[in-house]
Amino acid sequence: MPLPDFILAFPAIDIPFPDDVVRTNVLRSDAGLAVFFTFLKDVNLPAHSHKGQWGTVLEGSIELTMNGETRIYRPGATYSIPSGVVHAVKISAGTVALDVFEEPDRYKLRG
Repeated sequence: MPLPDFILAFPAIDIPFPDDVVRTNVLRSDAGLAVFFTFLKDVNLPAHSHKGQWGTVLEGSIELTMNGETRIYRPGATYSIPSGVVHAVKISAGTVALDVFEEPDRYKLRG
């Protein structure tokens, strides 16, 4: 499911992955940050924590490990990661997800 052109025109964020691995399109406000992630290759994020995060899978799958439990999320599924909770994530190539972060400055805008 390709994202519509107006979403693809949203700015990108600086993340430690090249554009051939992950593409990002973001909406930012003083209250939070909404990021459309498009994963072009498999990505494994090691255990980490930050403030609250909510997300939904639009296409593909995400394997989320939190509090010793691993769950796989597929299109239409939502997940919520409370502030400070350590979690690890495996994302399959072809996955598109929308993640909303409690921290408006979680990532800097590119450029």
